[in-house]
Amino acid sequence: MQVLLARPRGFCAGVTRAIAIVERAIEVFGAPIYVRHEIVHNRTVVQKLRDQGAVFVDEVSEVPDGATLIFSAHGVSKAVQREAQGRSLRIFDATCPLVTKVHREVVRMREAGKTIIMIGHAGHPEVEGTMGQVEDGMILVESPQAAEALADVLNSADLAYVSQTTLSVDDARNVIDVLKERFPAIAEPKKSDVCYATQNRQDAVKKLAREVDLILVIGSVSSSNSNRLREVGEREGAKAYLIDSAEHLESSWFEGVERVGITAGASAPEFLVQGVLDSLKQSFGDIEIQELDGADESVAFPMPKGLWESDLAAARGKSLAEH
Repeated sequence: MQVLLARPRGFCAGVTRAIAIVERAIEVFGAPIYVRHEIVHNRTVVQKLRDQGAVFVDEVSEVPDGATLIFSAHGVSKAVQREAQGRSLRIFDATCPLVTKVHREVVRMREAGKTIIMIGHAGHPEVEGTMGQVEDGMILVESPQAAEALADVLNSADLAYVSQTTLSVDDARNVIDVLKERFPAIAEPKKSDVCYATQNRQDAVKKLAREVDLILVIGSVSSSNSNRLREVGEREGAKAYLIDSAEHLESSWFEGVERVGITAGASAPEFLVQGVLDSLKQSFGDIEIQELDGADESVAFPMPKGLWESDLAAARGKSLAEH
């Protein structure tokens, strides 16, 4: 059996930073550290951080006075920020800087008097956080059909749009095309909101799908970008399955399969990829492993003040991604 690895795959800069913030906070301030929402959408990552002393909560009200609170990589609404700041809490914001960019766009667009169409998935914490940056004036659109159904009374000169950062690039473009056709003067972000890492991983899966019979996407079902990778693989003609780890592999998937492709969502650590490779070796003996060419990623985001400034020896731990 031949196994082709997508490149790039796995952790993006925003996820690496978010995990490092939680680990560093535990080392500097001690457990427990409270995190509003899962820091990233990966079951294995969340459990490892929980084992280290992170406590994941749904509401700020669950955090005791005097504790340390971290906002997840998906971002939070202004209301959540105000609630937390009104408490005696030490707060660190692990929101991905690319999500923060969208938040700033929303504020700027509303200040310019625009009604904003948010392209994204209802209920996703990033969407809730982004739409919560302003009091009103935002409309959620999930599909081209929903864009077609928008009221004709909307004035295109008074409209703008933003996108969830982890969408399928193609899905976002399909909605945007409808919006531009219906509302030709709609204002758009200066730069695409779908993040570089999301696009790079989807491009890598498209390339992978042309070479293999089966694609394994390592990531949790709660991860938007991981689900999009599976969908992209299927659209390109390959069978594709989303798995949390090697223990979820099914032997029936490999019947008649000669070439397997593997990728990982932006919140899935590389050791899970290695676990799948080890499992395939046990099941099929010697396998040929090849990594495809792909985009190089050198983006890195700094730690928040109060963590990177600390010179405590305890704060020099290794990243979860290296475990």
